[in-house]
Amino acid sequence: MPSGSSIRTSIADARARFEHADIHTSAHMDAELLLMHAIQKPRAFLLANPDYVLSEDELQRFQRSVSRRELHEPIQYITGEVDFYGLSLCVDNRVLIPRPETEHLVESVLERTAMDKPLRIADVGTGSGAIAIAIAVHRPLANVIALDISSGALELAARNAKHHGLTDQIRFLASDLLVEVKTEQFDIVVSNPPYIANEEGPTLSRQVREHEPSVALFAGSSGHEIYERLIPQAKAVLNPGGWLALEIGFGQQGALSRLLEDWSELSFIDDLQGMPRVVCARLPR
Repeated sequence: MPSGSSIRTSIADARARFEHADIHTSAHMDAELLLMHAIQKPRAFLLANPDYVLSEDELQRFQRSVSRRELHEPIQYITGEVDFYGLSLCVDNRVLIPRPETEHLVESVLERTAMDKPLRIADVGTGSGAIAIAIAVHRPLANVIALDISSGALELAARNAKHHGLTDQIRFLASDLLVEVKTEQFDIVVSNPPYIANEEGPTLSRQVREHEPSVALFAGSSGHEIYERLIPQAKAVLNPGGWLALEIGFGQQGALSRLLEDWSELSFIDDLQGMPRVVCARLPR
C-alpha cells in the first residue's frame, strides 16, 4: 500500500493480502472493517468516497491492522471492540470474544426473571463481562457477582461495567467457579463455561486456536469437566426454585441431561442453526 493510497486501492490491496494468507470468505469485509477503524468513518463513507486518499497516519494504522489480520488475529481484538446484545464492549486477548450464540443465554435468563423483582445473580467465568452487563442493563434491580479465574479478564470486565454505568450493580471477584461465594445464596447462576474437549483443538479455526485464551475454551478430555464441577456447586448456592442457565456445545445435550436429572423444569434452547445451545434447569423448591 503506497503512500497516498485511496480507499479503493487500500481495500483491494488488503483483500489480496488476506486471500494470500488463506482468509477468503471474509477478506473484503475484513478490509472494510479495518479501514473504517483506521480512518474512523462509517461504511457509507467508504462507499461514497472510493477515491478518498488516506493520510499518512491513517495509512500506517491501516497497515498495522492488516498485518495483524494476516496472522489470523480476530478483527475484534484488532479494533478492540465487539457488539453484544446491543451493547458495545471492549475486548482483547485476555478474554473470549462474545459470540452472538451467547445472546440466547442472556435471553433465557431474562425470560425467567421479572423486571421489578430484586435478584442475586452469579455469572461464572464472566470474561469480558458480556453476560453480566447485558443482564444488569435489562434487570436494573439485580445484584450481580461476576466471577472469573483470570485477573486480566476481571480487569477488562470491570472497565466494561464502568463504561455502562454499572459499577454499583456488578461486583467482580476472582474465583475458581463458585468457590469464593460458596457461603452465599443466589436466585440465578449463569455461565458460558469452557466446554471444548482438548482433542478438538486442532479442529478449531486458526484465529480461535492461536489467539483466544485456551483457559476460556478447553474443559478437559471430555469437554464436560467444568459442568461436572459447576452443577453441584450451583446446587449448593441457589435458593430453592433458583435457576441455572448454561451455554453448551455441540453434542452435549445428553451429558447435560444426565448431570441435571434431579433438577426440575429442564429445557434446552436451540440457536439459530437449530442446535441445542443453552440448557436451563430449576432447583426444586
